[in-house]
Amino acid sequence: MLPTIGRIVHYTLSEQDAEAINRRREDFAEAPATNTGFVGHVGNPASTGDIYPAMVVNTFGGTAANLQVFLDGNDTYWATSRVEGADQGTWA
Repeated sequence: MLPTIGRIVHYTLSEQDAEAINRRREDFAEAPATNTGFVGHVGNPASTGDIYPAMVVNTFGGTAANLQVFLDGNDTYWATSRVEGADQGTWA
């Protein structure tokens, strides 16, 4: 399927995606309460293989696309240059 801007797809987190998401959330949790300017990333832990809805925000021909992944929390994850597939780190 050719991705089009605005389409909702299913994105499967890779190990690197889950680590990046959890690191942002841990950084916020460890930040001093007086530290202003932090964007609070809060939500349930992300795991390798988790599937989340994602919106296509840019396309590069073929099945490559940039995605905004809607996580189980108050934040999103920008998955760049991802292709269609059934493996981790791909969308369907």
